Amino acid sequence: MKLVQTLTLCLALLLSLAAPSHHQEGHAKKGEKDKPEGHKHELHKGAKLDRCAGMEFDAVAVNEEGVPYFFKGDHLFKGFHGKAELSNQTFPELDDHHHLGHVDAAFRMHSEDSPDHHDHQFFFLDHKVFSYYKHKLEEGYPKDISEVFPGIPDHLDAAVECPKTDCPNDTVVFFKGDDIYHFDMKTKKVDEKEFKSMPNCTGAFRYMGHYYCFHGHQFSKFDPITGEVHGKYPKESRDYFMKCSHFGEKSTDDHIEREQCSRVHLDAITSDDDGSVYAFRGHHFLSITGDKFHSDTIESAFKELHSEVDAVFSYEGHLYMIKDKQVFVYKVGEPHTHLDGYPKPLKEVLGIEGPVDAAFVCADKHIAHVIKGQTIYDVDLKVTPRKPVKEGSITQFKRIDAAMCGPKGVTVVIGNHYYIYDSLMIMMKSKIMPEQHKVSQELFGCDH
Repeated sequence: MKLVQTLTLCLALLLSLAAPSHHQEGHAKKGEKDKPEGHKHELHKGAKLDRCAGMEFDAVAVNEEGVPYFFKGDHLFKGFHGKAELSNQTFPELDDHHHLGHVDAAFRMHSEDSPDHHDHQFFFLDHKVFSYYKHKLEEGYPKDISEVFPGIPDHLDAAVECPKTDCPNDTVVFFKGDDIYHFDMKTKKVDEKEFKSMPNCTGAFRYMGHYYCFHGHQFSKFDPITGEVHGKYPKESRDYFMKCSHFGEKSTDDHIEREQCSRVHLDAITSDDDGSVYAFRGHHFLSITGDKFHSDTIESAFKELHSEVDAVFSYEGHLYMIKDKQVFVYKVGEPHTHLDGYPKPLKEVLGIEGPVDAAFVCADKHIAHVIKGQTIYDVDLKVTPRKPVKEGSITQFKRIDAAMCGPKGVTVVIGNHYYIYDSLMIMMKSKIMPEQHKVSQELFGCDH
């Protein structure tokens, strides 16, 4: 009996190895170079996708109203929350013409020089391109990619629009493996680029004036002209672009506990004049006053920011919130009040070029300590114009995520851990690593 079972198992194994790989045949197309196993598109119509589980998107684009569409296989997520739906429910012609199994790349056109294409959504499937306006397929489409975008290859990985406010002319940036193509909408000229500091993008999109490259479960923010990546990247896509229920948008006890006990690293942290602590992570923030916790979205409490702060410090009853190369200032209160005239350039407010990693002000002082890489700059907030002075360097860490100053000294947050130094001077001079603490357990009082 055991011999029969063994022979049966061996036969089954041989048959499985001999069978053709539908995945390899079906999509050796999109980004053949350096794609992880199991990448793309093999999702059937009954598949259930969980945006909060982490996934690699095939394409990302915004519609005419600015709502992001995230494509995965034959499914589509609309916006930052909600369940997946079949793409052909919104774009039926994709299925009619091409038996939709995936979207290679997508973008919404912005071109004043090409009014017939302006605000149209373009979808790329293998060697074809589809043009939609208000969810209706434009007459004459689909067309060959080479007909609409001469010089651009088939089987793309990603695409993103770059209007002439950001690029020299209205441009589309196409990605295929290591190759980058800048397509000038006015002249139809193609410039091949090399983005050395960027990973290969499997999706890209422009949102709130910023450019995002998706790679695997992560993303990086980049300069569309040079490809340079600045700041603390890569980051997990689901923590920033997916408003998952386990992070919560309301301050229920369960949502608060999940937010404060999350192991995703903090973007910024600060303590105000009354001792309340504000911690920022992706789209969300957590405030702690005494033993009371409050969790909410950054967009709800600081709507001008939207998300993703780089650094926050408190000074004279105000929160100075640094995002990229801008500073937003809010008066602390219920609700927090955004000051007129802001945001202002970081260079104007603190005299330093962004982006930065962290910033803090210690009690009874008027010096903002700004950390950029391993360098610490001091900015006298009582002096105008403000001029940064190099105070020193951090030698024990290559980079930090967040920092704040409080009664116990300077708290430095790196990943899931934090360290406390008695003073800034000790932090710069110390050769002995201080005790390591867990953010979730010791800072936020979680039991894990």
